[in-house]
Amino acid sequence: MQSVRKNGRVGATREVLRSNDTAKRSAEIVVAARELYEEKGLAHTSIQDITNHVGVTRSLFYHYFQNKEEVTSAVLDQYITDFIEAMQHWSESRAVQETDESLHTMVKIMRMVLFEKNTFRMALSTQENAALYLDFLNRFAAQGAEFMVSHPLAGQGKYGDGSDHLYETFYVLIVGLVSYLRSHPDADDEMLIAIVSQMLHLEQPA
Repeated sequence: MQSVRKNGRVGATREVLRSNDTAKRSAEIVVAARELYEEKGLAHTSIQDITNHVGVTRSLFYHYFQNKEEVTSAVLDQYITDFIEAMQHWSESRAVQETDESLHTMVKIMRMVLFEKNTFRMALSTQENAALYLDFLNRFAAQGAEFMVSHPLAGQGKYGDGSDHLYETFYVLIVGLVSYLRSHPDADDEMLIAIVSQMLHLEQPA
């Protein structure tokens, strides 16, 4: 009986180690793809480029990802994770900030994460990658809205836990801000903050 339990534990341990190795290798491929996309652009990066950058075979790449589109999707997830982490840091530090200062910081974070100059993000702006950009925008808005729903800022306006459409409000707000900033990159931060405040019915300093 003890032997059966021991074998079971050993098998479970090996499974965990294999799972960890898989996650590590998959992450290495995604990081390599992101680095190459930012350096060379999406269209000029091939699967062979990615495997050469990591130092793995093409067959191993296909063990983790079915195609280039799938690893690109994982890269987009990393960008969204960057934004959520930046927002989390903003959330933790804003306890000592006034609402106006807090909104200034939020707008700056959105500009930085979405529009930092690199070849890949510029490629997302092209007509060729319109479908990819829309997929990114929808995922970005969805996760951003989920974060904001649980954020104390939501309770400072007319929207609170009792709202039936709080998630939808933030979703539309994020999509609208991103779309507006893409077509009006020089838009004044004060105007954007005023729009956010009006939509959320936040009190601004006189």
